[in-house]
Amino acid sequence: MSPEVTYYLCAIIAVTLSGLAKGGFSGIGALAMPVMVLGVDPVRGAAIMLPILILQDAVSVWAFRRSWDSSVLRAMLPGMAIGVGLGYLFAAQVSEKAVLGAVGGISLVFGLQRLWSERGGAVVLPSNSPAWVGTLFGVASGFTSQIAHAGAPPFQMWVLPKRLPRDVLVGTTAIAFAVMNWIKVPAYAALGQFTRANLLATALLVPVAFAATLAGVVLVRRVDPARFYTIIYALMVLLGLKLVIDALL
Repeated sequence: MSPEVTYYLCAIIAVTLSGLAKGGFSGIGALAMPVMVLGVDPVRGAAIMLPILILQDAVSVWAFRRSWDSSVLRAMLPGMAIGVGLGYLFAAQVSEKAVLGAVGGISLVFGLQRLWSERGGAVVLPSNSPAWVGTLFGVASGFTSQIAHAGAPPFQMWVLPKRLPRDVLVGTTAIAFAVMNWIKVPAYAALGQFTRANLLATALLVPVAFAATLAGVVLVRRVDPARFYTIIYALMVLLGLKLVIDALL
């Protein structure tokens, strides 16, 4: 298989994964970059993906514009902004593989713990942890997002235990990451990553991006709300396992 064919195959799969995540299946989007870098170097892959993520955010925010939780956004967005700034400042000193390995390990343990707690349909009381805890998780989410577009797991670790209604969770997630991805734009621009070649590569993937996001929106609304959280936790376990394996290889 030629390098060009490999790149396009990986890029289409990556954009599809991120689209399904933006449509509501949060967590699998963090697999997009590991797949993308199978066909292109990580720095270029991240630059190609950021405009794609912003376009997909717009679709997701519009689809769930009436369903969101303001208290979560107030707690997490300031931390996300700080985390993005820290990621920009320390990107050269931090190993992306180490970051993904740490995120994967935490995601794996967290997902397994939640699945165990909710086994057999057990009712788990929602978490009421204070807003400052959410801000700290926001910092972690912003940092890992800036380093490797992997901000979902830290975000989910604080938000999922709140047991928000399905559409409210999806809408809140969409708004939070839409804002954060725009915050990342100046940092990427300052690093000179929005080249003509990268933007052209992004443009070619736009149809796939829209189609995948719309598919995610349609599919998530067909999922039984009672099973939705179980699916998300299972995806976190699979994601965590994949990231840990990648970090160890």
